[in-house]
Amino acid sequence: MLAFTFPGQGSQRPGMGRPWADHESWELVDEASEVAGRDVGKLLLDADADELKDTRNAQLTTFVSSLMVLDAVERLGIDANYCAGHSLGEYTALAATGALGFQEGVLLVSERAAAMHDAGTAQPGTMAAVLGLDDDQVEVACNLADAEVWVANFNAPGQVVIAGSFDGVEAASKHARELGAKKVMALPVSGAFHTSFMAAARDRLRDAIAAADIRDAEIPVVSNVDAKPHDQGSEWTALLSAQLSSPVRWKQCLQTLAALGVTEFAELGPGGVLTGMAKRSVVGARTISVATPEDLDKLLEWVGGDTAAVMHPEGEHLFAVERLVVSPSAGIFTPVAIESGVLIDVCTLLGHVGVHEVRSPFRGVLQSFIAVDTERVTPRQPIAWLRSD
Repeated sequence: MLAFTFPGQGSQRPGMGRPWADHESWELVDEASEVAGRDVGKLLLDADADELKDTRNAQLTTFVSSLMVLDAVERLGIDANYCAGHSLGEYTALAATGALGFQEGVLLVSERAAAMHDAGTAQPGTMAAVLGLDDDQVEVACNLADAEVWVANFNAPGQVVIAGSFDGVEAASKHARELGAKKVMALPVSGAFHTSFMAAARDRLRDAIAAADIRDAEIPVVSNVDAKPHDQGSEWTALLSAQLSSPVRWKQCLQTLAALGVTEFAELGPGGVLTGMAKRSVVGARTISVATPEDLDKLLEWVGGDTAAVMHPEGEHLFAVERLVVSPSAGIFTPVAIESGVLIDVCTLLGHVGVHEVRSPFRGVLQSFIAVDTERVTPRQPIAWLRSD
């Protein structure tokens, strides 16, 4: 059982796009630039650490680069049983499962970043990582501070992030050290994320989340808010809204995945921070971080030649005996009149995306269309679901 995990803000690095500039998956960067009205490629190639630290740049570049890595992994024919993402990475996870369209994801992440930036400007705050102290003791330190400071991230055993006012974080950090914390590190952020300081961003983003039209998905995403798997699109408006001012329960997400039978965790995107958290949170977990094209060969070796997971034709995504037909391009989808339950052959015409034909690359029984008539789809977005006959 394999889970894809996606990093959040803070994993961005200067030049993180350079290894991908000549890769086929770079086309997602160009598409994102067009949608966002910003030169995402320039940020990925040339932005320095200070420019990338801006929340509006950090979130967009991390989201796009993670999906670029996912695209390259999917070209190998590798798919996951579950997905999860840390904070911003939860949006990436939803896009990875097809619950959130790529274009809608770019627009929503851009709005989220702007809302969080503005909330941080209106009500300044900060964050700090507390290492080597149990979760409950970190909460005790926040309570002893008697100020505006709370736990923001439960990342891994002995790794908790606190956030709030500058005075509150300073006081809680002092109490954490007195309670036995091995280290407390200030984080270079522009706000007290995942606390009540983000209430204005939550209110601003609620309508944008609803407008993104998040769909049901075959692959569940484990939520930061309740550490439970969700595959119903209707549940995500409340979950993503709550996420902005609720703690990220990442350790609990990893433990939920383990309880569901996941033993392998592949982190897709810049950094590699989540890989270390998985090792600390799940006993016996097999982990890998995929951040560059060179890591793709390592990934193939890591999966061990599992024929159920790798080396299927591009455009075919395998879920046991199930198959997904994906869009060849961006545009408006128009299906042909085929009823569910009909056996179709290789190259059967399923519809059109703009002027491009959508033909099935394999034989199977049509279970349903995933994209609906006149829906705007993005490249590689699932179109139809088949089952092997």
